[in-house]
Amino acid sequence: MVDVGDAELACTEFGAGSPVLWLHGSGPGATGMSNFGANLPAFGDYRNVVVDLPGWGRSPRPASDEPLIFHAAERVCRAMTALGIERAHLVGNSYGGGVAMRIAVAHPERVDRLVLMAPGGVLPADAPPWPVGLEHLFAYMAAEKPSRDAMAQFVRLMVYDESLATDALVDERYESSLLAHPELPIPPNFGDLTPDLARIAAPTLLLWGREDQTVPLTWAPTILRGIPDAELWVLPHCRHWVQYERAPEFNHIVREFLQGGAAAATSEG
Repeated sequence: MVDVGDAELACTEFGAGSPVLWLHGSGPGATGMSNFGANLPAFGDYRNVVVDLPGWGRSPRPASDEPLIFHAAERVCRAMTALGIERAHLVGNSYGGGVAMRIAVAHPERVDRLVLMAPGGVLPADAPPWPVGLEHLFAYMAAEKPSRDAMAQFVRLMVYDESLATDALVDERYESSLLAHPELPIPPNFGDLTPDLARIAAPTLLLWGREDQTVPLTWAPTILRGIPDAELWVLPHCRHWVQYERAPEFNHIVREFLQGGAAAATSEG
């Protein structure tokens, strides 16, 4: 646990080298290791810091009216200071992608490169009603006593290949959700990063599942056009959990990008 002033942030470290911070999504039962644990062996030559964001996993969230993304971004920066990390690559999934973007806006000196998987915090003006994945996420979080069946349904919506929604994964996420059920308004106030996208100076890689039902691909152009140095890679037959469902491709693409290569030679962008 890392002291961030008004609370503690749970962080797991793996490997040694240049620092990479891994920031998870906001789904029920999410933790840093549940989102990224299977990817870490491919990044053992980096100092990986896997964070439980405030209100998820083992990290408490103090009462605050501040938007979730803004609140979490400041605590992650405090954790970086406490861990002696001046600057790092940031890898963020969904809500964690929004947190990474906010850090890049408010503290650009702390960010090397950004990897964002269907990031939150940017809602197009012409967006339709909530996609089915977000509807299920909010319904689960709002339930007085969420069920394992509801978790199984949610997990199946996160992947294109439903065989990946294993009983073990559902059980893990369900048990975690019972331990850390965030007390948040539904839908929560994540905060709007749209006005600040042009301020993100870090080279940015966007990764999106073509069949994403949670943060749909149609929302990607707003971010792609808004961040000056952004590129987009679209993976077919894939939904919201790119790093899980397409782990080998994800690991290869992200490693190339973090090493300064042209990750998106065949991407859509």
